[in-house]
Amino acid sequence: MQDNVISPPVRLALIGAGIFAKDAHVPSLLRLPDCFEIVAIYSRTATSASALAQTIPHPVKIYTDLTALLADADIEAVDIVLPIDAMPAAVTQALASGKHVISEKPIAGDVATGRRLLETYTRRDQQIWMVGENYRYEEAYLQAAALIRNGEIGRPITCHLMHYAPLSPNSKYYHSAWRRSGTFPGGYILDGGIHQVAALRLLLGEIASVSAVMTQVSPDMPPADTLSTTLRFANGVLGAYLASYAVGAPWPAQIHIVGEKGALRVVRGEIELTKQGSTQTIKYPAFDGVQKELAAFAAAIRTGAAHRNPPEEALRDLAVIEAMLQAAESGRTVDVARVMQ
Repeated sequence: MQDNVISPPVRLALIGAGIFAKDAHVPSLLRLPDCFEIVAIYSRTATSASALAQTIPHPVKIYTDLTALLADADIEAVDIVLPIDAMPAAVTQALASGKHVISEKPIAGDVATGRRLLETYTRRDQQIWMVGENYRYEEAYLQAAALIRNGEIGRPITCHLMHYAPLSPNSKYYHSAWRRSGTFPGGYILDGGIHQVAALRLLLGEIASVSAVMTQVSPDMPPADTLSTTLRFANGVLGAYLASYAVGAPWPAQIHIVGEKGALRVVRGEIELTKQGSTQTIKYPAFDGVQKELAAFAAAIRTGAAHRNPPEEALRDLAVIEAMLQAAESGRTVDVARVMQ
């Protein structure tokens, strides 16, 4: 896939050298040679930075001092791929440096921290800050949202989403100790669930209120790994969201939406549309959202083009997750707008 050509390519540094940087960000950046040139990598250790550098087919600078990297005038933008609890400090420092920033989701571990980050973002000199949420760039979700907007299933009435993604020792993400540390609210319910919230909001608009229950099934997945939530959308749609990172099932994460005139099922890479007694399956490229959001980041830097991942949008995603956690703790329905205050 070739995205818009950016001239000259943005000179980019990676901050973080973990699994997602290696598996998703670097391959996506290398497929966008007309948009980016990777010029540097930061990690706490030279060993991990150098290991990631070996996947890049040209020499890059290695940094173990973030302040030094951000002082490098050769670097225009940074791609921050760090653990949730380390992200806010790095984003604050990067924004203060004046460089363009794309930081991985979520914007922060809690809404209060995310709001403070937004207060530091002055947008001076047209500085761009995107918060990576690749689900907002996955083609199947975008087209499903368009079908709903265009009335293909009539007025949406209900939706449900089930997601099973067990984090066992067989998973490479299990061995990222920070994901099982219990040092940020919700644990993997936040780290993974933020994607599902983004998808639901893209398809059906704002989530007004939630109620929830959650539990910890696996002893090494604190503070919780399984969540069941009811949702009320601002447009009146009623929904249910069930996610578990402790147990598995053979079904992909899929969203079912039923309207007055039809029904729609969407997974990454596929839409199933049913109306007037017939069902149509539409296939799309899957798992290309990271590449597309990075291309949008380059376009925003060079041309000022609009993009789908401003930090304000990421804060709204986070507010929904925080409302779910509050609802599970209190046993009460929580209005998302109150969490945002």
